[in-house]
Amino acid sequence: MSDAYQPPRVWTPPANAPGLNRDTAGPRTEVELPVGQHPLQLYSMATPNGVKVTILLEELLAAGHAGAEYDAWPIRIGDGDQFGSGFVAINPNSKIPALLDRSGAEPVRLFESGSILLYLAEKFGAFLPAAQRTETLNWLFWQMGSAPFLGGGFGHFYAYAPEKLEYPINRYAMETRRQLDVLDRQLAERPFIAGPDYSIADMAIWPWYGALMQGDLYGNAAEFLSVADYTHLRRWSDTIAARPAVQRGRRVNKFWGDEAAQVPERHSAADLD
Repeated sequence: MSDAYQPPRVWTPPANAPGLNRDTAGPRTEVELPVGQHPLQLYSMATPNGVKVTILLEELLAAGHAGAEYDAWPIRIGDGDQFGSGFVAINPNSKIPALLDRSGAEPVRLFESGSILLYLAEKFGAFLPAAQRTETLNWLFWQMGSAPFLGGGFGHFYAYAPEKLEYPINRYAMETRRQLDVLDRQLAERPFIAGPDYSIADMAIWPWYGALMQGDLYGNAAEFLSVADYTHLRRWSDTIAARPAVQRGRRVNKFWGDEAAQVPERHSAADLD
């Protein structure tokens, strides 16, 4: 292990802070966002948090909600697009996804993926079943609070940190497996996360934990974490992965990897066909 770090009395940002990291918020450049023809304008990237929203939008369209047509514009976070003034005006926290609903007299800005899922589910009266509404919200908010331990904790130290350190990897691997067990136990008793019906809770949780079960997160992480232990979670993950709207949603705002799976911008169903 590296030499132990002794924190100073007063912290100051390191001169060699990685990437775009800063300790201040707000816009860094003056950049207007593009606007398409549909009322819903999505500015995002096909990371797990972005995929939650595109899955829901594609599921809404598949269910016949024509008003859910949307334009999806790529935000390349590695290039700092999230710090442009237009994006910050929608999300002052400079994180994807961000959505603008222009269907009313005044535009409605939406940020935080959980907030966007809840807003759209209520707007279209879909994927938030009345009989399991509270349980759906329990699991939606569970995901919002739990996934940072998977992504910012385990994923960062296992896959992205400049140095592999045993202590943080062990700490977050332990927590990630505990969370997988939470889900596995839940799914032993019901077909979907919140009950008998597919809901926004499934759409929120799958891009993180389902994708991990599919071997699509953090390189060799699925083997490292022995995800095959979680048989009920595997059944659920495979069921969600097979849904056509999920397969479509995963491709929107993707501009890396398999070229056939990339749809950097989406303005109509034809872009995915």
